[in-house]
Amino acid sequence: MRVCKIGIYWRTLRHLKARQIVGRLKLKLPAPRPDLRTAPSVRPRAGCWIAPARREQSLFGDGRMRFLHAEEHLDVVGWDNPSLARLWRYNQHYFDDLNAHGASERLALQRSLVHQWIEQNPPGKGTGWEPYPVSLRIVNWIKWALGGKPLEASWLDSLAVQARWLSRHVEHHLLGNHLIANAKALIFVGLYFDGEEANEWLTYGLSILGRELDEQILADGGHFERSPMYHALALEDLLDLSNVIGALASPDSIARRALSRVVAPLPAMLQWLRAMTHPDGTLGLFNDCAQGVAPDQSELERYAAALDIVAPNSGQDRMQHLRESGYVRIECGPAIALLDLAPIGPDYLPGHAHADTLSFELSLDGARLIVNGGTSRYGEGTERLYERSTAAHSTVEIAGRNSSEVWSGFRVGRRARPSAPQVRITGDSVEITCAHDGYTFLPGTPWHRRRWFFSPATLEVHDEVSNGALPSLARFIIAPQLQLRTAGARRFELYDSGRCLATIDVPMGRAWVAATRHAPRFGVVLPTSCLTVALDCGRAITRFTWHARPVPY
Repeated sequence: MRVCKIGIYWRTLRHLKARQIVGRLKLKLPAPRPDLRTAPSVRPRAGCWIAPARREQSLFGDGRMRFLHAEEHLDVVGWDNPSLARLWRYNQHYFDDLNAHGASERLALQRSLVHQWIEQNPPGKGTGWEPYPVSLRIVNWIKWALGGKPLEASWLDSLAVQARWLSRHVEHHLLGNHLIANAKALIFVGLYFDGEEANEWLTYGLSILGRELDEQILADGGHFERSPMYHALALEDLLDLSNVIGALASPDSIARRALSRVVAPLPAMLQWLRAMTHPDGTLGLFNDCAQGVAPDQSELERYAAALDIVAPNSGQDRMQHLRESGYVRIECGPAIALLDLAPIGPDYLPGHAHADTLSFELSLDGARLIVNGGTSRYGEGTERLYERSTAAHSTVEIAGRNSSEVWSGFRVGRRARPSAPQVRITGDSVEITCAHDGYTFLPGTPWHRRRWFFSPATLEVHDEVSNGALPSLARFIIAPQLQLRTAGARRFELYDSGRCLATIDVPMGRAWVAATRHAPRFGVVLPTSCLTVALDCGRAITRFTWHARPVPY
């Protein structure tokens, strides 16, 4: 067991950057005391503030708060109740409701909550003073103020204390989306206040952002952690930064000079989000991804348009290949598929990765048909491990193992590496082939190779494992609103409210219907079914045939 643990630690830690290790060592040092000086003066406006993207309402009367599909009363649970999930407590301290749908109708309630937070969360203590919630709260308070809600003197003082605290606790040990959030908050607060101290926050935030943008936003517009949810959050971050620079930065400001770098990736980021969104507006569930965390696509599109950010139109492209990210979108007849041909993410930052290589999701006539398992929770535990596992995705599992060595809550040891995909487009048909080496640690060093053959009426999936002696299962997780029924020894049918949508034939492999679960949102786990296909001597063929018109049940 000790050798096993040493191995997994080595396979995990050897990818870290030096500044991550140094950052973790600094966490062991005594934290500096909060700087409680009064706030600098507020900077005058230089331009117009545009209404930002809105989220779902999370604050209700009588102190009710709803996050991650769970509702609690603030007067019962307080601000830092250890019995609640850490992510729920994080959300308590974000103050997203200040800028949510219908926020202006809850002004008195929101003002009372800000007062209560300042009184009950002393500087530097508790979950609310961790750098990530500090970053999001700073931005939300300033957005609220720029939207016409004046901040009281004590609130301004608290905002300055939070900015000083954040500037000394930037998350260099985590990097990734956390570092972008830290930089964004420092830029916001550096522009909102005036004077030398504010300019130091602004300069620090811009220096972080300048280093991170080129690395974190790939050439195809995707965020490098390969999660559609975190991509949408990064898109919102850059839209917000464009907005605040336009509203507060003077023409000769260093922020105004940085505006072109902030805006430059936005059209490609918008296009990437469109490519990874199903026709029903839901995100493709690859890696850590859940609906309802980021503003939805329509909100981000509205916000971008208001800021004069225009994305290129993909037109009627049958295939969109997001090469640097590793995803493919196929539109063929009534079907739209999202294919994962991607590495799990940056080697030094795989915390949001799942063992989902060569998985895919499929929509038919605008509704989801095949899905991945999704994400219902963070932290540690068996459910989190399952949701990150290969078995929770519409791909192939070999010998009961994961294609990438996911462990703990946010760790990955061994990583699957996909090959360069082969693409062939012939008339109305599209064929894509890709393989990965995630199982080469097993006897016989097997590779999994998957071929998708699309035509206007069918999708045929060919799975091949190079060592056919190993037990291998292909799983196709069915969207929970559908019913999967056995119609013969090798035939299955998919129904939606009594209408037969598609027939599934398995000419090679042994297939059966199994129960599984689907987590479209944090805190939501829905029962559903899964077509499981055992490969025969390392091979299986699964054919989906759409019905041109609904067939009565």
